Order: sequence, then structure tokens, then C-alpha cells
Amino acid sequence: MNEYHEHAWKFLRNCGATLKVKFLHYGKHFDDDRHERNVYSVTIKRNGQSYSFRFGDSVFNTQNGGKPTEYCILACLQKYEPEADVWDFAAEYGYEICNRGSYNKALHIHQAVKKEYAGVIRLFGDVIEQLQEIQ
Repeated sequence: MNEYHEHAWKFLRNCGATLKVKFLHYGKHFDDDRHERNVYSVTIKRNGQSYSFRFGDSVFNTQNGGKPTEYCILACLQKYEPEADVWDFAAEYGYEICNRGSYNKALHIHQAVKKEYAGVIRLFGDVIEQLQEIQ
């Protein structure tokens, strides 16, 4: 176990959280995926609360028979509050909004990021600074 994985594992243990990963299917995870990958259902539980979401593993990990680790999952979580406005969000993350289609795509992603952040804060709001160290 390398130091990144150990840090993630210790974080979960120290804050009393559990993380369960269940394989769902092999296929496209993101709307604009060019490659198929292993897709999992992840459930994190802590202090009587839970947050579940789908996790698309890296193409490299999928192709090489790897499975997502606690580190992989925690490092990918949205740990910083996204901008409230979709236009500011798009500018911050490099999405160009030049027509209705690109606006709708940015809006969809913005809403998903806000939802994920809300789930993360619900579970880890009191230890968010330690979670932010897992990158």
C-alpha cells in the first residue's frame, strides 16, 4: 500500500466511515465517453448518514484488471463548493458556453457537481479539510 492509499484508508478509519464498492457494468460512464470502463456503485456511510453514487473507473485501471481503491474514490470527490452561478462555474472549469447545447451541458454538469458536493458535506462537513488533503 503506497502513502496515498494509506492516507485515504486512515482518513476513513479515523472518521468512522465505511466505503462499499459494487461492480455494476462495463460500458460508458460519462455522456461524452469515447471509451468503455468498469462502472461501480459506491456507498459511503458515516454517523448514520450515507451517500451513494456511480463511479466510473479509469480506462487504464479497467484495461489492466485493477479495481478502484479508497484513494481513487476519495480523490475524485467534489471537496470544494462549486460556484453558485452556472456561468461562473463554466468559466472556472473551462467550459465554453456558446450556444444552447453547450449551456445545457454546463448546467447539467454544474447541477451534478453541486449534488455531489452536498452529499460530501453531509458526510464529511466537520472533517472537510482533512478530506481535501486527499488529492
